Amino acid sequence: MSRALMIQGTGSNVGKSMLVAGLCRAAKRRGFSVAPFKPQNMSNNAAVTSDGGEIGRAQALQAMACGKPLITDMNPVLLKPETDVGSQVVVQGKRLTTIKAREYAALKPTLMEKVLESFNRLKSNNDLVIVEGAGSPAEVNLRPGDIANMGFAEAANVPVILAGDIDRGGVIAQIVGTQAVVSKEDSGRIVGFMVNKFRGDPSLFDDGYAMIKQHTGWPGFGVLPYFPEAWRLPAEDALDISDAKGTGVLKVVCLGLSRIANFDDLDPLAQEPDVSLTMLRAGQPIPGDTDMVIIPGSKSTRGDLAFLREQGWDIDLYAHVRRGGHVLGICGGYQMLGRNISDPEGIEGAPGDTSGLGLLDVETLMTPDKRLTETQAVHASTNTAFHGYEIHIGRTEGADRARPFALVGNREEGALSADERIAGSYLHGMFRDDAFRAAWLSGLGAEAAKGGYDSTVEATLEALADHMEAHLDVDGLLKQAC
Repeated sequence: MSRALMIQGTGSNVGKSMLVAGLCRAAKRRGFSVAPFKPQNMSNNAAVTSDGGEIGRAQALQAMACGKPLITDMNPVLLKPETDVGSQVVVQGKRLTTIKAREYAALKPTLMEKVLESFNRLKSNNDLVIVEGAGSPAEVNLRPGDIANMGFAEAANVPVILAGDIDRGGVIAQIVGTQAVVSKEDSGRIVGFMVNKFRGDPSLFDDGYAMIKQHTGWPGFGVLPYFPEAWRLPAEDALDISDAKGTGVLKVVCLGLSRIANFDDLDPLAQEPDVSLTMLRAGQPIPGDTDMVIIPGSKSTRGDLAFLREQGWDIDLYAHVRRGGHVLGICGGYQMLGRNISDPEGIEGAPGDTSGLGLLDVETLMTPDKRLTETQAVHASTNTAFHGYEIHIGRTEGADRARPFALVGNREEGALSADERIAGSYLHGMFRDDAFRAAWLSGLGAEAAKGGYDSTVEATLEALADHMEAHLDVDGLLKQAC
């Protein structure tokens, strides 16, 4: 019979995604057919699936750990924030609606049927499903209608392991406090705990570990030291790429937009020693010695263009271009580079037009249809083939489209300025392709490192599983599945 186990956390960013990825790889190495599952995720960093939908990027990494193709059932509800109070709701890979947070509370219980449908399909096709919770079950104000944590665990009858994060401090209170605030029924679904991100000698926490066991009555499955190679895995949060990476001479700056989306384009660049990559935060100027500025994707293109201008980055960009610098706009960033963005139907906010940066002679019309596909392309400037994906709304046309960024079959994609220093493209994921990344870096005077990006991620997943095997009772954890 197929079994399942759920990892919930004492809070957000305690490392649930990484723990699930490591357990998935450990289970795979034991010969299990295993799949990841997250009932509800909130992220603008999405991945295109083999069945033509989208899921959270963390589930894409977990699927890789399982050796499985991405399918929408792995993350049936994906919330993509568009404003501070509203999100696009994607159900089983397809956009359902855009809704405010207060309205979502009423919609959420109706989504449980789809969540369980996806979960049961995964379970019927695998020996083991490892489930990732969202946020924390201690947010008991959200328990009515919950589909992400204990509500799902109850409906699907899945046992729960609670993970705490000692790196942020107060882990005893995190775990004991969770038991104190959840109902007795929910507490009874928790079959054990583990502590994540310990720095130093784990034996120094022996007394604290014993206190948690004494106060909760739950068995412990170990203390996991901080995994230093975690940065080599694709980041789910843009803040994880916030510091400069590498010491190379090629200085690449990515603008940290408020609604940044699909920033996984940066992960392969962050691992290149010849590249110094910086995620620019609000209020920070673009350094004068920057070689390349990347304007990434956005879930709210016009809103983030206003945010960009509030930081003064438009002025910095014009100065950067005058100095001979390069600019690459990807997806929403490509739209921002043009002369105008028109959204007459108010798809991403209030209806209207917004003047673009004017660095490319193109204009964008927002349309309700969403292009969501994996793509094989050839980079026009270097004649290098690469694999990417498209996940966007809007059509972009204009004179600079006569100089395409890439060719997708017979279709010209993207645009270049006359001097080819300003480029725009709807294609995400291009830098994962080792040959393209090497050709692109060479054109900027840098050299790509030996070895491939995907092989680096694969090796890091193996190292993560080894790390967990060494410090956690992995066999004991997997035996909790039912």
